[in-house]
Formats: sequence, C-alpha cells, structure tokens
Amino acid sequence: MVTRRQLVAELGDAMQRYQRSVQAYDDAVGRALALGPADLRCLDWLVDGPKTAGALATATGLRPAATTALIDRLEAKGLVERVRSETDRRVVHLRLTASGRDAAAKVPHVLAAVNNDFLRGFSEAEWKQLRKLI
Repeated sequence: MVTRRQLVAELGDAMQRYQRSVQAYDDAVGRALALGPADLRCLDWLVDGPKTAGALATATGLRPAATTALIDRLEAKGLVERVRSETDRRVVHLRLTASGRDAAAKVPHVLAAVNNDFLRGFSEAEWKQLRKLI
C-alpha cells in the first residue's frame, strides 16, 4: 500500500521534473527565436495588446531599469515600438511591430516542434496526474 507521504513525495518529484522540462522548453524556444527569456516573456505579454513599461515590469517581474533595457533591446531588433497614448500624451505604450507579431506567431510552432522532446519521457502515471491538475 502506498502511503500519503509516498504519494506526496512522488508528486513532488514529478513536479520538479516537470519544472525542469518547462525551463528547458522555454530555453529551447528562446534559442530558436534568438530571444532571451525576458524578451520572450515580454513578447508574450504584448500579444494581448499594447502595454505601458510599468505594466510590463509588473508582468515580467523586472525592475524599471531592466525593463527599459529589455524594451530598448526589443526595439533595436524591430520587434516593438513605443507609441504615445492619444488620450494622454504623457503615457507611452509598447506594441508589437509587424516583425514582433511574426516572431510571436512563431512561438506556438516552435513550441510544437520542441514539445515532444521534452514531454516524451513522462510516464503514463505522470500524464494521468497532470491531466487531473488541468
């Protein structure tokens, strides 16, 4: 008979393996698109529409200076642009350029391409456990 402690330990082990695979997965997507993790996260947030630098800083967990550097990097790559608000000229929004939208649109395809490599090793029990969590 499996004890509750053993089940909790097994789930903890599975979650740790899953977390490692998610990190490796994100790294592979970033490499495929030549973007760092924060850059990729920023594009992901901007897919939903323009955001202020403050909103991006909150969403990504970056400090203001790091957020500015991230925006400058993405702007230099032609992926985002700064646009003044039409209702309040003091507010600047960041939005994806056409190239940024193209890069963001590639993410699901890149994810699908690397997905099998990272999830292939899951056991049937782990798949059932994950299904219960969804």
